Amino acid sequence: MRIAVIAYKGISPFMLSVPLAVFGEPFLAMDHEVMVCAEERRIPTTTGGVLIETDHGLDATETADIVILPGWRDAEEPVSGPLLEQLRAAHGRSAIVIGLCLGAFGLAEAGLLNGRRATTHWAKVGEFAARFPAVRTDPQAIFVDEGQVLTSAGIAAGLDCCLHVLARLSGVATANRVSRQLVVAPQRAADQPQLLDRPAPASSAERRVAGILERLWSDPVTSPCLDALAAQSGMSRRSLTRHIRARTGGSLGGWIRRARVARAQDALLQGSRGIERIAALSGFPDAQSLRRAFRSELGMTPVQWLSRQRLG
Repeated sequence: MRIAVIAYKGISPFMLSVPLAVFGEPFLAMDHEVMVCAEERRIPTTTGGVLIETDHGLDATETADIVILPGWRDAEEPVSGPLLEQLRAAHGRSAIVIGLCLGAFGLAEAGLLNGRRATTHWAKVGEFAARFPAVRTDPQAIFVDEGQVLTSAGIAAGLDCCLHVLARLSGVATANRVSRQLVVAPQRAADQPQLLDRPAPASSAERRVAGILERLWSDPVTSPCLDALAAQSGMSRRSLTRHIRARTGGSLGGWIRRARVARAQDALLQGSRGIERIAALSGFPDAQSLRRAFRSELGMTPVQWLSRQRLG
């Protein structure tokens, strides 16, 4: 799989590093080729005064299976014509096109988001919706997967989006392993609100809750009792529920449902057959419950979801 990441004058090195951290780190043992490409091979004016030189021109996107625009320097500034042409060409040949943060503006300018759901950074989502009325703007989601086109909110949400794509490419288990290597939480659900009270654990209680959630994500087959979890964490049921909502943006049941869907996605990508068997392996009582969860979380059936993961 060839992945092209587009750099441009004024890019944030941090924003550029988001897809590189997920797809290009040496600890990720797979055959994906990651290329940084740009209109100019030498980009002297990035934020922070960092000089970027790349071996690939913008035409490198022409052979890429995935093209990523990591942000844009100014939401009010139009994206350059050559860059828009490459985004349209990539979409036209059925490559996956991703706009991280303000990169969603570039995808919208290219006309790739018309009639589709999309999101961007919360501070610019109102401007985005006003400029692109043909796009179904979702101001809450941290990222939106429309199959061939994906958009995300800010830098942290860009990591979530890239991990989500990595799960599509290589399975949920690989994405979770990479998230642990990067010391970030396991994949957050796409519809999690962009603004949470406490996005990261700070107190001792929050760290205990984060540990509980990580264990449940790695083993969602069991059906834990909320009272038992509260006792393990040394807090009341009400306090635990409040901490879980602050951490995940939802309920314990919603977190477990997403973890089970992720386990089922991994089984589907690995070629497991038999929806009843996959449901049992993932912690669902039956196939009907699995289908309901997929519709609730992803808006489609397991078969429909799997058909959209066949890239290239």
